[in-house]
Amino acid sequence: MVGGEPLIPRHGGYRRLKSFQVAQLVFDVTVRFCERYIEKRSRTCDQMVQAARSGVQNIAEGSQASGTSKKTEIKLTSVARASLEELRLDYQDFLRQRGLALWDRDDPRRAELISRRCATADEVADWARDARRGFCGRGGRDGLGGRGGQAGEGATYAEIAANGALALITVACSLLDRQLASQARAFEAEGGFSERLYRVRTQSRRAGSPGPSTKSTESTKSTPSTRPPGQQNSPPKSPPNHRE
Repeated sequence: MVGGEPLIPRHGGYRRLKSFQVAQLVFDVTVRFCERYIEKRSRTCDQMVQAARSGVQNIAEGSQASGTSKKTEIKLTSVARASLEELRLDYQDFLRQRGLALWDRDDPRRAELISRRCATADEVADWARDARRGFCGRGGRDGLGGRGGQAGEGATYAEIAANGALALITVACSLLDRQLASQARAFEAEGGFSERLYRVRTQSRRAGSPGPSTKSTESTKSTPSTRPPGQQNSPPKSPPNHRE
């Protein structure tokens, strides 16, 4: 960098991204959920864990690759978003196939989980216990079935755990949608690595150019003659003609 933008900008730092933090929490929660509620040898178990892992890994990989390829960053962030969408469908299928309620987006128990800003799977488990005992969102609706009374009444741990994971996935997807929009705007405004390379090289050349070269000027000048003044530019003498 010569007094301008760097060739490779600051990149990485994905652990500070809120999307990465929530996606990692979704991964940890999904691992626990599958260990407890999904047959370990089933394809569904493997797919859910891998989808959750893909969400985390692609956010990290995209952030790290952003230094030399904005296109790769956008592509990997999009893959992370798609993986979490796949995982969302798996949780919804789990609830539907077992006749369990899929909670409304405005269900007070979902709001309680989001407001707690849980950082670990243990904190999510604490919320699940409170929801099971009815300590979250008293007086609210209990899922799509509209069962009245105290929130949490009649809900099993499987229902609570799946809906809690869905709430966290919703947060992660929302963050990734905003992240993708921000990356797209930055790409439109600044271009990719090729454009940055051109700008940096142009800046470097302008900063390092010494001005008109003196060598070319000197080469056009005639070389000073070493003859005596009286002999300069005189025609060559003819050899003497000796006659006998």
